[in-house]
Amino acid sequence: MTPHKVHSPGFLALVTDAKTRVNQIDIDQYRKMVAAKEPHILVDVREDSEWSAAHAAGAVHLSKGTIERDIETAIPDKHERLVLYCGGGYRSALAADSIQRMGYHNVLSLDGGWRAIEASGLPLEKP
Repeated sequence: MTPHKVHSPGFLALVTDAKTRVNQIDIDQYRKMVAAKEPHILVDVREDSEWSAAHAAGAVHLSKGTIERDIETAIPDKHERLVLYCGGGYRSALAADSIQRMGYHNVLSLDGGWRAIEASGLPLEKP
């Protein structure tokens, strides 16, 4: 598991602001979505090195640094249900806020992110 990072006050303020506009789900809600086979695309917004170490099975990788540039090509349907995750739920909230402003209408940020996925027992992919 990745240790928790200490985040700067400015970053936390951005995240707090983004979370006022972003719908979040926790790992239990996500597990229920998966169990019910609810259609969605799981998007990993972590950095390349994090993705390469391991990621949720079936996830699409669009890092926080490139998601705005690449999402319209990777996922052109702006009505698709998207579930974004990062390490703990901060970067995914920022990315979700950003792509919502680009017209994506059904975006969720996974609170707890990778740490929650890893602890949940959901299938993982490791190169």
